[in-house]
Amino acid sequence: MATEPKWMNAEETSALAILIEPLKRQVQILQDYSYLAARAIASLFSPPLYVNDLLQQMDIIGIGSLPIVLLTGAFIGAVMVLQTASQFERFGETSLTGDIVSLALVRELGPTITGLLVAGRNASGMASELGSMLVTEQVDAMRAMGTDPDRKLVAPRLLATMCVLPLLTAMADFVGLTGGFIVSYFTLRIGAVEFWTRALNALEFSDLMQGMAKPVIFAFLLATIGCYKGLTVRGGTQGVGRATTQAVVVSSVSILISDFFLTKIALFLAGKPL
Repeated sequence: MATEPKWMNAEETSALAILIEPLKRQVQILQDYSYLAARAIASLFSPPLYVNDLLQQMDIIGIGSLPIVLLTGAFIGAVMVLQTASQFERFGETSLTGDIVSLALVRELGPTITGLLVAGRNASGMASELGSMLVTEQVDAMRAMGTDPDRKLVAPRLLATMCVLPLLTAMADFVGLTGGFIVSYFTLRIGAVEFWTRALNALEFSDLMQGMAKPVIFAFLLATIGCYKGLTVRGGTQGVGRATTQAVVVSSVSILISDFFLTKIALFLAGKPL
């Protein structure tokens, strides 16, 4: 029986390796990321908890992100009214402005836009800061002194982000509604009582829960991804730049993908049509 030449087997083996090797790397990355996230979560439930680092990160992430979140939220609400005003006037349903702005901000735009803004500002900051510490061997020195980097560096950033992002989202929702009301008042001549009454009555408890649960998941994703990219830097200072870019891209895409599934789950639990 004729056998295939050895060079053909070698080519098939190399082609298979080329296809499998990237998949193996991605599985390894997912495994390392999951391990880091699990260790960070476990660190939150056992001492010591670095309170000073936690408060510092809450100030950096929360107070530092507040101006851009509020400014963006206000203009998102205003733009929503401008985009829908012509259609509302066409059908004589201008009173629905408060309903539309309220539901859109609380359910989707508030949590998602706030998560993306904080990811762009703070996930990159975490990756660059931790990456610089890794490159300059500060992380190794921390281990040599008996300090767990996951507990000292990752856990405070994770907890701080999960605490402040829902608050930032709530403030973005309120400012967005305020911006929508201002434009509605001058564009559609809708009074304050009518706008705010319909805006509040349009919301159900499930909408509020959906709008406040999403930021917690988004915070977990952007904090853990930013820290993981920073602690796995390779290639010196150039690697820090690549890790910073990857942290923003991966965390933003993760937020958008998770938003889809969280919305499906929330609608299913609320008994609303999918």
